[in-house]
Amino acid sequence: MFAERGYERATVRDIAERAGVNQALLFRYFGSKKALFGEVVARGGQEQLHSTPPAELFEVALRGMLGRRGEEAGDRALETFLRSIGDSDEIATAVREMGDDYARVLATLSTADDRGLRADLALSWMLGIGLMRVVVGKQPLADADPDEVCALVTGALGTLLEDLPRSAPPPTA
Repeated sequence: MFAERGYERATVRDIAERAGVNQALLFRYFGSKKALFGEVVARGGQEQLHSTPPAELFEVALRGMLGRRGEEAGDRALETFLRSIGDSDEIATAVREMGDDYARVLATLSTADDRGLRADLALSWMLGIGLMRVVVGKQPLADADPDEVCALVTGALGTLLEDLPRSAPPPTA
């Protein structure tokens, strides 16, 4: 529901109905809509972290946000996440924790002494791309071919994360 409607338009009543439970049960286990949102975002990130090899994590996360050529972005939860980041301390905490987990994995792709900083810079760039493409709708990024964006970004990130595989540029017509 959050991915479909965004944080503000997803109601606890609708979420409970889709889950086949009573609203009170959601409040009992999560305490608030914001806490539920934080849990949903964190769980999705953890699933991606555990199911994706470190060398592929950056591109998988970036592609999930960008979508495929001719399709909408594959991970609309990121849009909700980015739009809601300043709404509460609970969401900010979930963002920090998930960011720390992603950064730890990305740091393994560098042998430099400052690999933690390099991983944070890579993660910040990816989130900035998501913000500008998905939330702001900045052109030409908003309509750019996901394959081209991935090729340009992973190519440039090779200077930060030496073991990051680079995407092949899309064929030109």
